[in-house]
Amino acid sequence: MASQGNYERGLVETGDGIWAWMQPDGGWGWSNAGIIVDGDDALLVDTLFDSVLTAEMLQAMTGATGIAPEAINTLVNTHANGDHCHGNGLVVNAEIIASAATSTEMEETDPAFLAEIMRAAPDMGELGDYLLDIFSPFDFEQIDIRNPTRTFESRLDLVVGDKPVELINVGPAHTAGDVLVHVPDDSTVFTGDILFIDGTPLIWAGPVDNWIAACDEILEMGAETIVPGHGPLTDAAGVQRVKEYLTYIDDQARLRFADGMNWQDAAHDIDLGPYSDWLDAERIAVNVNTLYRQYGNPEAEHAGIVDIFGAMATEWRRRTVG
Repeated sequence: MASQGNYERGLVETGDGIWAWMQPDGGWGWSNAGIIVDGDDALLVDTLFDSVLTAEMLQAMTGATGIAPEAINTLVNTHANGDHCHGNGLVVNAEIIASAATSTEMEETDPAFLAEIMRAAPDMGELGDYLLDIFSPFDFEQIDIRNPTRTFESRLDLVVGDKPVELINVGPAHTAGDVLVHVPDDSTVFTGDILFIDGTPLIWAGPVDNWIAACDEILEMGAETIVPGHGPLTDAAGVQRVKEYLTYIDDQARLRFADGMNWQDAAHDIDLGPYSDWLDAERIAVNVNTLYRQYGNPEAEHAGIVDIFGAMATEWRRRTVG
């Protein structure tokens, strides 16, 4: 099956000294994180979209592990999206590790931009309605970001207490640098946003073939516990479903590209079929834009973030509001 166990908000102990922090419903901004503990050593996998959410998570982790936020040795950011790193400022003493590409993206991203956009959203028409719908639960006004202090390119092997932990850069895929956090002795992997379970994957960077290869790498690990970036805990069947979605969307977009359809019309035209009930189906607009850029379409390459979110807002209105 694609998902496992109860999907409830809070900490789930998945193994010997490993916990996942789950945030239903797994849609925009509602990301998962986790902590790996052995003895006095602790590695935190990602923070959350704002300081309030991150503080709540860290308090729960302290209660479960006895390790306070200031005693966490290491923080790994799986990628640069804010819902996986905006709480970094609350983990004051940790070495922060990310792929080099993620570090660059984080340095180029200003969290204050989100706060400014949300203040303007009520006057932005359909786009504003969409932004308020997906981002209003979060507080972007009090973000104290900490950027990575250590980076790597393809792979970095760490030890938490006596636990080997493998960091594997499988990007660019979802973003420019996506990292898997693999704990082989405990048959556990934190995938970041390489996996959205019961939610629509979001291809910000591509190429899609890299993302499909990342799914294959997760499957080859044979992990018993798979913690996605969004959605419930999953298994090999859940990974396979994400891979199948990516393949399907690529096939459908290529057909429409070959027919000369522009990326907006292609996104509108694609029948999501078995994936139509996944959360945030409007992300088809981002995905088709990225695929068209991959195919060398100039119009898609020139589309800015406002154009892309505007296309998602139109799809959101059509697919979910009517």
